[in-house]
Amino acid sequence: MRATNRVGTFESWPDEPAEEARESAVGPQLISFAPRVHALRVPELRLTPLLHPEQPRRFVRVPTHAVGVHPEQREYPRASLNLPLRLRSAGGVPEEFPITLVTRNISSTGVYFLCPRQLAVSTPIELEIVLVSKPLGLGNVVAATMARVCRTETAAMPGWHGIAAIFDDVQFDRDDRIPSRYLKS
Repeated sequence: MRATNRVGTFESWPDEPAEEARESAVGPQLISFAPRVHALRVPELRLTPLLHPEQPRRFVRVPTHAVGVHPEQREYPRASLNLPLRLRSAGGVPEEFPITLVTRNISSTGVYFLCPRQLAVSTPIELEIVLVSKPLGLGNVVAATMARVCRTETAAMPGWHGIAAIFDDVQFDRDDRIPSRYLKS
C-alpha cells in the first residue's frame, strides 16, 4: 500500500529573524494558503499473474491459514502438518520395533521428519503415515509408502536428525471394514 500526501502548499515564512518579525508585527497576521489544483488521477490497470517466482505456491482446498505453508525451496509446496509416522524399515532391513515419529511437513511427493537414527542419503525406507485419524482407531486413512532419503541434517534436539524423503510408491489404506451393501456381489 502507498499513501500520498495531499496537503496544500503555503507561502514561505519570511527570512527575517523571529525577534524582528515580532517587532514588525502590529497585529495578527494571516498566512494565506495557495491551494493547488490537482488533476484527477485515474487508477491504472495492472495485470499480475497468479504465480510469482517470489511468492510461494499455495495448496488448493487445504486450509493453509490453519496449517501453514513453508517457504518454497522445493519442487512442490509443503504443508506444516504434524502427522503420526511409523518407520517400518530402513535400507531393506525391517525394524524389529517400528519407531513412531511425527512429520514436520509433507507434500504430494515427500515428507520431512525428525528421527533418532542417522540415515544415509539415498537409503530406501518404508513409512506409514496416518493421514486421517478417527477416534477409537476405526476409519483411519494410512499412506503406506516406499521412500528414498534425499537430505539429512542435524536437528536442534541433541541425538536427533532431520530426514527429508521422496516418495517412490504411495498406497492408501483404511483400517475400517466396508459395509457389505457397498461391495459388489
